[in-house]
Amino acid sequence: MTEHSHAPAPSAAAETELRGDAGQDVDERNRRLAHAGVARAEKLLVRHFRLSSKREAFDLLRSSSQKFNIKLHTLADVAVQLPAPKPDAPKWVPCTGGSAAPPVPALRAVGARFDNPGAVLTAALRRTLSVTGARMGNVQLVENGMLRMEKHVGVNRRFSDYFAFVGASTTSCAQAALDRRQVTVKDVAASDSFDDGSRQVILQTGSRACHSVPLLRPDGTVIGMISSHHEQPLHDLAPAQLTMLQELGSQVGRWLLWYRNTAVVTALNHLHASATSRA
Repeated sequence: MTEHSHAPAPSAAAETELRGDAGQDVDERNRRLAHAGVARAEKLLVRHFRLSSKREAFDLLRSSSQKFNIKLHTLADVAVQLPAPKPDAPKWVPCTGGSAAPPVPALRAVGARFDNPGAVLTAALRRTLSVTGARMGNVQLVENGMLRMEKHVGVNRRFSDYFAFVGASTTSCAQAALDRRQVTVKDVAASDSFDDGSRQVILQTGSRACHSVPLLRPDGTVIGMISSHHEQPLHDLAPAQLTMLQELGSQVGRWLLWYRNTAVVTALNHLHASATSRA
């Protein structure tokens, strides 16, 4: 399988962008950040395919997204991260792989289906909560230089909205992404891993401790994060627990990379064909 260099770890630029939202309405911030990634892809398509407008670019993204059942923001993010397409080439990416999905034995116990990322991430979150003994948790994927919330269970709306996008290093999940390792916060109230705003939102949802597990590509790059949230302060997780979670993080990260290098790339090649046929 050919590995393409997309899905970079959360960046300093993302941290600056999020810090600029101090005092801004969370819903407004989330709408702006959700649109930002798509807007970057629209700009790229207009430039490289000489399209007449951003609307035409959006229609191309939406059409391929719907045809291949891929989230629009995922398609847009991969489009921006991949090398720019050559308008005279028959495909955006010459080789789409075609290899079978890599196995994820860490998820066999929860009966995961491996045909779409939603099912895999749901199973991975369920397995993480089982290993750590938690009832609350969430999954984030790296997108547009930030961690974007994809799945959550047990937390309230204020939590899921506040952490819809995470770029600042003053959270345990961002710190785990930066360090590329598991991070345990034994007592949220006493930890310096969070800024005051993040700490308050975590505490109000009922979490007193948390553990973050990076989802890693084979080259060690972070492609996502799973975090469990606990109702009581934690002690250190046992070595066996940490090993199981490390294996899960590596296996799920490898599966996500495969998905992007096959299904998402196929959708982009379809978009490329549609765009070049309009010329």
